[in-house]
Amino acid sequence: MPVMKAADAANVCYIEPTEELKSRLSAEQFAVLVENATEPPFRNAYWDMHEEGIYVDAVDGEPLFASREKFDSGTGWPSFWAPIDPAKVVMVEDLAFGMRRIEVRAKASGGHLGHLFEDGPDPTGMRYCINSASLRFIPVDRLAAEGYAELAALFR
Repeated sequence: MPVMKAADAANVCYIEPTEELKSRLSAEQFAVLVENATEPPFRNAYWDMHEEGIYVDAVDGEPLFASREKFDSGTGWPSFWAPIDPAKVVMVEDLAFGMRRIEVRAKASGGHLGHLFEDGPDPTGMRYCINSASLRFIPVDRLAAEGYAELAALFR
């Protein structure tokens, strides 16, 4: 998976911090998605969620992750070993705080989702460590009603 330099990523995915967006998102969602904040571990909506369904971008509803690739990483954040469609996320070099990490952004909205680490389970060995605040969960029995009927096949 290619990792972009931050300067290059701004040309591919950037989230505009508009007043409309600020009014639509909670303060925590705005901080995470737009300002690259990190929510507290073990005190977020989805870290311990075990229900079947999909996780969509809280900004635009783009399907990003499915419960079938979710695992308990022990970190206190929702963790996935793969996205539904790798083309829907962008990896960006993150050199903040004196560390080298790989930031995960939603390609369509540009929102900050979390970080990618190489300590996940098989079959990928990857851990997409994602902030709950950047996602909205849709249970499998609500997929059709919410406009995601085609993704029900992921759970058959």
